[in-house]
Amino acid sequence: MKTKLYEIAHSRAGDKGNTLTLSLIPYQAEDYPLLQQKVTTEAVKRHLQDIVAGEVTRYELPNLPALHFVCTQALMGGVTTSLTMDTHGKSLSFALLEMEIER
Repeated sequence: MKTKLYEIAHSRAGDKGNTLTLSLIPYQAEDYPLLQQKVTTEAVKRHLQDIVAGEVTRYELPNLPALHFVCTQALMGGVTTSLTMDTHGKSLSFALLEMEIER
């Protein structure tokens, strides 16, 4: 059964220059292993392929529990140079949550 991430997790976004950071936090701690298994750097890179031109690095934070993704070359140059509507990339947290995983 396919599930969108927003059904089991929430996300926050941040930025620094042309780098986007995305956190992924499950609503229920028991869903953390599922997120660890299914939300890989490759899956996130593929899902955000039209947004992230650089690398995606994943950090695991099991004590929270949460995943943290650092995406380079993701904000079309950064806040001061980008012509996008959302130069900070805050809406990209929901773009991540639109990703589907197999449960």
